[in-house]
Amino acid sequence: MGRQQWWLKSGLAAVAALALAACSPTEQGPAPEATDNKPSAPADIPGGEAAESGTLPGLPTAEQARTELAGLKVTPHGSMSGYSRAKFPHWAQQGERCDTRETVLERDGTGVQRDEECRAVSGRWTSAYDDKTFTNASDLDIDHMVPLANAWRSGASEWTQEKRKAFANDLTHPQLLAVSAASNRSKGDQGPDEWQPPSKPYWCTYARAWVSVKATYELSVTEAEKNTLTDMLGTCPS
Repeated sequence: MGRQQWWLKSGLAAVAALALAACSPTEQGPAPEATDNKPSAPADIPGGEAAESGTLPGLPTAEQARTELAGLKVTPHGSMSGYSRAKFPHWAQQGERCDTRETVLERDGTGVQRDEECRAVSGRWTSAYDDKTFTNASDLDIDHMVPLANAWRSGASEWTQEKRKAFANDLTHPQLLAVSAASNRSKGDQGPDEWQPPSKPYWCTYARAWVSVKATYELSVTEAEKNTLTDMLGTCPS
């Protein structure tokens, strides 16, 4: 009899243990997925442009760019008389032996290693204009989003030398970008109505940056330039 009571008690204990396990939190269904609470990318940045928008400081949204574009003065290009790149002193020193070019190369690249003179000796860069990747810094140019000659024709001829220097070395606004030397030289001093990045998905970012720089420095646009920028902003997701 004692043996039967022991068996009965053991069986009841096992049933109770199974019941408790069935009610345990670990068995109430799959655990919620972990989240990192990071904000999602802005809706107006097309896929693949997160890196570009990150490296271009001060980049406005498409809606902000449209508003800024509407406020720009529209007038034909001014004269090139008196223009010289020397009137836009560029690649100024930025501290720690680094000039503007090396600063942008480090900002726009990944895994960038510098020598003791602050020159990029290794790294990886993707040129947003033509989607080409490089591992040699000498294959890259630092493009002025609004070219110096274009700025001269649209108002910079009236600036002081100090303001032109600030424009040519602007690391605060979306004016400087590391791109392939080939694409930069293909662009030259042309405006958006004359040249657009071969990579069409970048047109939205390009137009936003161009408008932002012109608005920041109160530079004018031509009618054709404004029309093309409007079309390029039309490629941005709504």
